[in-house]
Amino acid sequence: MSNIVIVGTQWGDEGKGKIVDMLAEFADIVVRFQGGNNAGHTMVVKGEQFISHLVPSGILQNKTCIIGNGMVIDPSVLLEEIDYLISKGINVGPDNLKISEKAHIIMPYHKHVDNGREKMKGDKKIGTTGRGIGPCYEDKATRRGIRFIELIDTEVFKEKVKSIVKEKNFYLKNFLSYETVDPESIINQYNDYAKKLAPYVTNISIVIYDAIKAGKQILFEGAQGAHLDIDHGTYPYVTSSNTIAGNACGGAGIGPKEITGVIGIVKAYTTRVGEGPFPAELFDETGGAIQKKGVEFGATTGRKRRCGWLDTVILRNAVRLNGLTGIAVTKLDVLDGLETVNICTSYEYNGKTVNDFPASLKTLAACKPVYETLPGWSEDISSIKKFEDLPQNTINYLKRVEELIETPIYIVSVGPGRDETIMLKNPFNK
Repeated sequence: MSNIVIVGTQWGDEGKGKIVDMLAEFADIVVRFQGGNNAGHTMVVKGEQFISHLVPSGILQNKTCIIGNGMVIDPSVLLEEIDYLISKGINVGPDNLKISEKAHIIMPYHKHVDNGREKMKGDKKIGTTGRGIGPCYEDKATRRGIRFIELIDTEVFKEKVKSIVKEKNFYLKNFLSYETVDPESIINQYNDYAKKLAPYVTNISIVIYDAIKAGKQILFEGAQGAHLDIDHGTYPYVTSSNTIAGNACGGAGIGPKEITGVIGIVKAYTTRVGEGPFPAELFDETGGAIQKKGVEFGATTGRKRRCGWLDTVILRNAVRLNGLTGIAVTKLDVLDGLETVNICTSYEYNGKTVNDFPASLKTLAACKPVYETLPGWSEDISSIKKFEDLPQNTINYLKRVEELIETPIYIVSVGPGRDETIMLKNPFNK
């Protein structure tokens, strides 16, 4: 029996959706434990692309999928996603999709606050998606949130909305100079959501605990990446939740002894969406070529991703923060055709070598990447099925990454399709 956590090691967009979809074959249950619809997982199955924002990727494998209490949910987005998946022939019903009764709900005023703040900040904006995720987590922390358990109780929900909207409208109107919300409209709209979603709502901690006792295998699916973690990322250019592996326990309601392995997803280069420091960022033709070939646009926002060389300073940070037992390297094929490939092995700051990721954004902004250059490969690797059949320079690149981060490679992705994957070790096999 294995219970595996999948996390991003960079700034998100590492290709977690594909790896979760692939590993879901060996799991009985897939749990998403944090984040909201600011994350998007893209999967390609038999040439057809699927994008999920809230429903765990395991739904394509017809597994039991769980939306954890660590998530924040926009009911309208969730219902749209359920309808979208059903239209694609995917089974998405209360029998195989379960929502934590303790998960918090994104309200219209959360989105208004999100967008109003970004508008007010102008050039100093954080780069939020504007979907209300941060303000929802904010209300959760200040004990003003609304959970699914309250949503499906119409009287409790009505009382909470009327109380909260007074404060929100005052803030929206008098401080943000932004559009206010109508409580009655919200109540009517969300009562309709409640009727549709109530059959899905349950105590997911019990569901997961009983499954573990029965010897079932669980896959815990994270969103974003380690360096967007609200505690350990490039604060304040981070997301609003804990993205590291430890939050799989808090965001799903289980104890840490149940976790048997943690796989970190590593893109073969580095990307970042939105604002914030990025030491290994490329501003030349190579960066543009990687962006174009890798189709580096956000699955949720459509925003162009900034691209750079692989940065092992942040990878070593992710290894420590998450307790990684292995990594999966994705989008390796994007580097095909490059004469040389660089790996950032450390930073240079004021003439000194920096091996650990700085907490100070001021320091980080002044850090210069120190590169190790390796020979590239000209071959197209997308059809290769065995590790030993990869070009020798590709193998050398991967081996060097393993050495630099002292963590074994379990999986190598050489294309977007489920079958374009080389598995060196299955984390579900002890």
